[in-house]
Amino acid sequence: MHNFIYSIPTTIYFGKGQVEHLPSIIKQYGKRVLFLYGGGSIIKTGIYDTVIGLLNDNNIYFTELGGVEPNPRLTTVKKGIEICKEHEIDLILPVGGGSTIDCAKAIAAGAKYNGDPWDFTIDRSLIKEALPIVCILTIAATGSEMDPVAVISNMETNDKRGIGSLALYPKASILDPVYTYTVSKYQTASGVADIFSHIIESYFHKAPGAYLVRRAAEGFLKTCITYGMIALNEPGNYEARANLMWVSSWGLNGFLKCGLDGPWVIHPIEHQLSAYYDVTHGAGLAVITGPWLRKILNEDSLEVFTQYAVNVWSLDEALDPYVLAERAIKKTEAFFKSMELPSTLSELGIINQDNFEIMAKKAIKDGAGKSCFSLSEEDVIEILKDAF
Repeated sequence: MHNFIYSIPTTIYFGKGQVEHLPSIIKQYGKRVLFLYGGGSIIKTGIYDTVIGLLNDNNIYFTELGGVEPNPRLTTVKKGIEICKEHEIDLILPVGGGSTIDCAKAIAAGAKYNGDPWDFTIDRSLIKEALPIVCILTIAATGSEMDPVAVISNMETNDKRGIGSLALYPKASILDPVYTYTVSKYQTASGVADIFSHIIESYFHKAPGAYLVRRAAEGFLKTCITYGMIALNEPGNYEARANLMWVSSWGLNGFLKCGLDGPWVIHPIEHQLSAYYDVTHGAGLAVITGPWLRKILNEDSLEVFTQYAVNVWSLDEALDPYVLAERAIKKTEAFFKSMELPSTLSELGIINQDNFEIMAKKAIKDGAGKSCFSLSEEDVIEILKDAF
């Protein structure tokens, strides 16, 4: 195991009705709130009215910014920063999924910075401080409710890039599984694919030891497999939604990287799909996971593949290791297909391969070439072509 430092300064309020704690949480950090949300689903479900009622009943000043995009855009971040400065906002309250929370993080950092918030994607050390963030989560997917990282998109340059700082950990996150009952089948499945991807991005490393986190990762993956299908077929199943919501948080709160190291690969590649084609993040991940796994299958990765095949997919360990690996890859692809996610880039509406070279170059620049199972630009192009 490699050395690590681990701390999660986010307080979690998990379970039914935990939103009742919202006023007391907010008052720990300030009196003036930016209420941030996405396309309006929280209005249809009644969450919006609940939050507004709690803020009004407790005399908490707030201003709203709705319409945060699924791949949150730099233009929206800048709009939020302007509101924070104009209204002297003390705290940001994102209510929604990972996109809304990511947007909140970029706004929180930008409100304490005099330059262009896109600067943070180039030099994360520029984030010296940030407004406090309190989240109400409505979809299990990104894990942004319990980590210090965000991803934003610059549509003018077709770039989707991450920012990160310890200052961006949410102070508190309210996780009520009931709030995810109305998430559509497609978004539920895409969220599961995103969680699954977060876990295997950490799992497929060859650091010696790290027994604990590998076994935990396998349990997390099996949770996705078991409860993903239940949530699709029974959207109001509390235990399924609760398990997915909790594994979403633990899949990306840093625990699975303790003792392991190395940058991710699948996400930098998918970020190019979102940047150029504005596809649903989880669906894009589902499409390229199989081709990526096949690309990194070799003598160096074979031991990890064997563990993955036996411990996650319950395959017969007596089989030839390469047979085991290929069957595990097919099981992974079949799982995504069983959730009615697309299997090819063509199904995502990508009609040609014109941007693959520039996308590969950007993916490598963003870290895809630095993993222990490293890739070249040519490898990334082949992955995209295999996924097409």
